Amino acid sequence: MKILVTGAAGFIGSHLAEALLSAGHQVIGLDNFNPYYDRDIKERNAASVRAAGGRVVEADLAVDELDEYLEGVSAVFHAAAQPGLSAATSDADYERNNVLATRRLIEAASRQDESPMLLYLSTSSVYGAVATGGEEVEPQPTSNYGRTKLAAERIVLAASSDGRLKSCSLRIFSVYGPRERPEKLFPLLIQCIDSGTSFPLFEGSMRHVRSFTYVGDIVAGLLRALERREQLNGEIINLGSEQTSTTEQGIRLVEGFMGKPARLEICPPRPGDQVTTQAKLEKARRLLDFVPKTTLSEGLRSEVAWFRGDEG
Repeated sequence: MKILVTGAAGFIGSHLAEALLSAGHQVIGLDNFNPYYDRDIKERNAASVRAAGGRVVEADLAVDELDEYLEGVSAVFHAAAQPGLSAATSDADYERNNVLATRRLIEAASRQDESPMLLYLSTSSVYGAVATGGEEVEPQPTSNYGRTKLAAERIVLAASSDGRLKSCSLRIFSVYGPRERPEKLFPLLIQCIDSGTSFPLFEGSMRHVRSFTYVGDIVAGLLRALERREQLNGEIINLGSEQTSTTEQGIRLVEGFMGKPARLEICPPRPGDQVTTQAKLEKARRLLDFVPKTTLSEGLRSEVAWFRGDEG
């Protein structure tokens, strides 16, 4: 099957592209190599996808012509997004890279002779500060990231309801693992411990509760969604871990694997941050037989090993 992956040089997108290739699919990846973080990191991810047999093209969903990349494609995984809660990211960037990019992708997909199924990677951030309910809970996002991801999700599902193409939304929870963006909690913590520099910790976040979910488990769920795509048109499905941990528990695990404590520097609380997340997976189990298998300890051990160059 020919599959398009947007954001293929990113954290989740690159892992997904490689897994699709390993499963025997033909993969074309698009990425705009946004300078939100060091381009060299994305170049390395793209090189890994190419080494596995995939094609990765630098293209901007918000402005470039997309039809040529969609020819003959049976499914699209839309992982590209403007991520994070950085104050340096403007409202316009979130709108452009989350909403406009999604709209243009759908328009291009809808123009194909046979429209592909679009599997949209949404986020638990659409639920808001507390994300502990099922898919029927009314979203109340508290950040520009969450608001624009929700707006894009609604555009995707509207395309299903009006018959332009088949689609579903997969709301993923606190994904971590090798290749994480460098400003995220665990890679930044690992880097700071390794270099002996202070780690900026947002006030109150030690008590935050998260459904930390290993990237390998998320990719397994995405592959299962592809297999069962004909049953998923118009659906919203949570993908994450039902097991929760506090930020402090995660920090202590990393300190143990690194063999020394972090030097914590308490910073003012971050606006829009989530306080509690816990993925409710009844629907994912029913439709996808989705069962995450990786404990936080196992996953963080792998991430530390990756940082040290012990695994890819």
